[in-house]
Parts: sequence; structure tokens; C-alpha cells
Amino acid sequence: MQAGPGADPDEGEHDRVDDPGYRLAVTSEVGRLRTVLLHRPGDELRRLTPRNNDQLLFDGIPWVERAQQEHDAFADVLRGRGVEVLLLADLLAETLDVSGAARIQGISAAVDARRLGHSLADELAAFLRGIPAGELANSLMAGMTFDELPFGPDATSLVRRMHHGGDFVIDPLPNLLFTRDSSFWVGPRVAITALALPARMRETSLTDLIYAFHPRFLGVRRAYESHTAPIEGGDVLLLAPGVVAVGVGERTSPAGAEALARSLFDDDLAHTVLVVPIAQNRATMHLDTVCTMVDTDAIVMYPAVRDSLCAFTIHREDSYSGRDGGSGVSMRGPDPFLPAAAEAMGIGKLRVIDTGLDGVTAEREQWDDGNNTLALAPGVVIAYERNEMTNSRLTDAGVEVLPIPGSELGSGRGGPRCLSCPLSRDDV
Repeated sequence: MQAGPGADPDEGEHDRVDDPGYRLAVTSEVGRLRTVLLHRPGDELRRLTPRNNDQLLFDGIPWVERAQQEHDAFADVLRGRGVEVLLLADLLAETLDVSGAARIQGISAAVDARRLGHSLADELAAFLRGIPAGELANSLMAGMTFDELPFGPDATSLVRRMHHGGDFVIDPLPNLLFTRDSSFWVGPRVAITALALPARMRETSLTDLIYAFHPRFLGVRRAYESHTAPIEGGDVLLLAPGVVAVGVGERTSPAGAEALARSLFDDDLAHTVLVVPIAQNRATMHLDTVCTMVDTDAIVMYPAVRDSLCAFTIHREDSYSGRDGGSGVSMRGPDPFLPAAAEAMGIGKLRVIDTGLDGVTAEREQWDDGNNTLALAPGVVIAYERNEMTNSRLTDAGVEVLPIPGSELGSGRGGPRCLSCPLSRDDV
């Protein structure tokens, strides 16, 4: 099968971001990508040490400069295909510059009086309120240690006496580069997630500020917000317009998946949600670590789960009456995932491209995010260059693969899809 429409950046109905046909909306995984949110690795990665990298969810200590080079190469490929790239750090600094309310909310989320005590927390918050927006944005992302406090020691502060100088007053957020998880778009609305693990929980406070206060997003409505039931964007796949798959495992809970489904039904953003149980371990932390869409009818998948992956299908019936707790919703399963997905999508069968021909290669390339591709258009994907077997199989199946380096970016266990939050795609 040949690469679908959108492979050439000069093709397509709307080639300019500012033309009348442009809008912020995402209805599939593979519609031609127009605008994407990334986060270029920064000082937050320099906070990682052998003592804290496990707690901060990294498998190693990344070489920051090389990670930045790899990320720049990723962004260049996107721009070279006509995609507008927005950087989270820039948007955050601009947000903090234009909105006093955003400053107050961002500082409040970062400065925890329960841990620091009210005196130290108040003093730190007052300092942060007075610094330039770019400096504040960096502190909210990269954190701050006790040694870096901008005021002298307080002999009466037990908190300061009992902490080492290298301990964090504000925790860093090294996983910010995985912009997929803290927000995702369904149709013209953005969903703000609830991240499961302590190391990542504050990320959504920054994403929330950007969508709430940045001029670029004025008037954007929310699809879903949850402060209790965990759900992460890496577990959410838009299989087709109106059809959403949600992985449930280490990061997304059954309650989170159900709450998302009902919210999407209420807002007429989906008619079918497939809830897909996945193993609760590091290698399969999200659904997009075992499969991603690469064309309107094709999926790349880890072969070890091809026959065992199942789904509970939640369907909104014609009689659905809104926020009444269940009327008009049907549920069935578990059924095998691939036929359930194809039925929901209204196609005869999903084409499946396996990660590798043999078990060892498949396991290695799944660990290295071989399944975690980012589609730029139907049949056009970005993938890590190191996954040679998976990329070869994609190419043989008619999918154009744009390889990027990812040896350092991948140390946090995330591929091109994890590194990106699409804000605008053409409909398919």
C-alpha cells in the first residue's frame, strides 16, 4: 500500500496555519498533522542522578546535550513536513508573562506548605512572584534545591535544618518531554489528565495553565478533567472518528477509563470506547507502548500481545440521555481487541504490522519504543531509527518511515508518539 495523502507537505487542502480551514482539533491518530506541542529537554534533565533516576522514572542518566540534539532533529523533521511546532517552555513563559492568575496558580502547585512549612513556603512563593516569567517557568519545570534558595538560612526553620542542600524545595519535572500524557485532544476539545505517579502529578498543573490562560487557546473547551481517577494520554488512541481506545494498566485506572468514556459521550465526542487491559509493568506502561495506528486501517503491534489483547466495548446508544449515570450505554466483553476495534471502526479488518519476526527482536524493539510511532499522515510515520526490524516491516507494508535518533530521548521510556501532543490534524 502506498503512503497516503499528506506525505508531501505541499499536498492537502489547507497548507497554512492561518488559513480559514485551520482549526485546533484532532479526530484520529493519522490525519495529516498540522500543529503539535513538544517540550525540548532542559535543565530538569540535569537534575537526574543515580540516586533519584528511578524515583523520577528514568532508566538511566541521559546525556542532556545529546538529548537536545535528538529532540531538535525530531522537531526539524516535523517542520520539514509542514507541521507547526509549539514548545511547551515558550508557551509557559508567555502564559506567566500575560497572566497574574497563572503565576499564582503555578506557584501554588509547586510550593507545598505541608512539606516546607508555612514560613518557608510563604517566603519562597513571594520570591517567585517577583521574578521574570522565563525564570519562573524554568523554576517550575527544573525545580529548585535548598542550596539554590535565594535567601539566607533561617536558624529557626526546622525544615531547612533537617534537609540536605541538594534536596529539592521544588521537585523537577524531567518527564515533561512526554507531552502526550498530560493532555490530549478529542475533536475540538482538550482533555487535561490525572497522572498516576507522584513524579509526574504536577505536570498537569503547567499544561492546565497554558490551556487556561495562553492567548493561543482562548475559547478552547475542555473534554475531560479528573482530579481523582488516573488517566494518561499515552493510554488513549483515537482509532477513528468517534472511536477511542483506552488502555488500563500501570497508569490509567478502570475508573479513569469509565469517567473518560462518559465524558466523551456527554459531549458527543465519541460513540464507542474500547477499554483495553494491559500488563501493569514498566515495559507496557501505556497502550501506545504495544500498538499505534500507522494508517486508517493499519496498526503496528507487539506480536506477544496480538492474540491476547482484549477489549471491553462501551457504546453510546441512540437513547443516550446524557449525565444520568448510565441510561443509553451498553457494555460488552472482554472480546479480542483487533476484531472489536475493526467492528467499532466500521472496517472489515485491521492490518497488523508486527514489531519483529522473532521473539527476541520483538521484545528488544518493543522495549526501545518500536511500536510508539507518530503518524504525520495516513501511511507516514516518525520512528526511532534504532528499531531497524520494525521500521523495515513498516516500509515493506507500504508505510513511509521517517527515522530519528533517540538513544538519549528514549532513556525515559518514550518514543515519538510519547514526545508529542497533536493539537491539530486534518479529518480522515
